[in-house]
Amino acid sequence: MQRLVDGIHEFQQEYFPRNRRLFEDLAAGQEPTALFITCSDSRINPSLLTQTEPGELFILRNVGNLVPPYNPGGGEAATIEFAVTELKVKEIIVCGHSHCGAMATLLQPEKRNRPAINAWLQNAECTKRIIEENYTHITDPQARIDAAVSENVLVQLEHLRTHPCMAAALTRKELALYGWVYKFETGEVFSYDPETSQFEPVSESTPRPVRRRSTAPMI
Repeated sequence: MQRLVDGIHEFQQEYFPRNRRLFEDLAAGQEPTALFITCSDSRINPSLLTQTEPGELFILRNVGNLVPPYNPGGGEAATIEFAVTELKVKEIIVCGHSHCGAMATLLQPEKRNRPAINAWLQNAECTKRIIEENYTHITDPQARIDAAVSENVLVQLEHLRTHPCMAAALTRKELALYGWVYKFETGEVFSYDPETSQFEPVSESTPRPVRRRSTAPMI
């Protein structure tokens, strides 16, 4: 707790005074350009990763960076709808990450006595089936998790398309979807390229929007 309190003091005494005008402007409202959907994992900091300031990203985080198929009573659905219809975001990014505990649990649920997590991971059942049926040639457990991370990003992008607000905005060409994988141990970010059906390093190419689901290779 003391570490957090010390951080608040540093923020109030150093960062806030240097950026007072920014925070005063934010009091008038927010205009983020992107909805960033990622995992709750503490090793991921979307604003640090993208070097963005407060107000630039609208962030949705949960275990496994999952997007449940449309359910008007769900918190994820409300967040997505608000981002698209009220904030008018132009991009939505689903960002998975290396060494994902959610994907490990998805592939080996019998090793975890976590019923709430296992129930939540039903939203990645398609990911599990893809790995079980299409990646039989990969036997190394970590390699299978790595494959699940990238496949899961594409599965969740397809779930996004089931949300009515998404369908309408995509039809109007007012919205673009992107699938990323972040390797926190190297700092690399890979974006799915529908032209090559591969995750390409963001440092080497401009990310292309993902229009429809296609086969994802391992990174």
